[in-house]
Amino acid sequence: MIIITPQAAEQIARSAQQAGPGEVWLRLAARLDDKGVIEYGMGLDAKADGDLAFAVGGISLLVSPGSVELLTGATLDYVEINPGEPRFIFSNPNDPSHKAPKAIG
Repeated sequence: MIIITPQAAEQIARSAQQAGPGEVWLRLAARLDDKGVIEYGMGLDAKADGDLAFAVGGISLLVSPGSVELLTGATLDYVEINPGEPRFIFSNPNDPSHKAPKAIG
């Protein structure tokens, strides 16, 4: 469904540990905005009725049925855009504004 890079999985696992004991899920959400661009949301959450559950890269994910189509084939990564400013990013071929990363070298 979605790819989670090892860097993103490591950061998610750290956040889950800080959340304390018990089952921790990462909720991913996506929706199309008025311009047809995909907006993303994510956070640690509890499972709710109707959620779809996935295990990806050792991470337990929750996705609402309405977000599955938009997230299928996407990649969640944790990168340093600017020095000292790491953040999660989505690379998603389903997004009309998606541009494939350029090969280095």
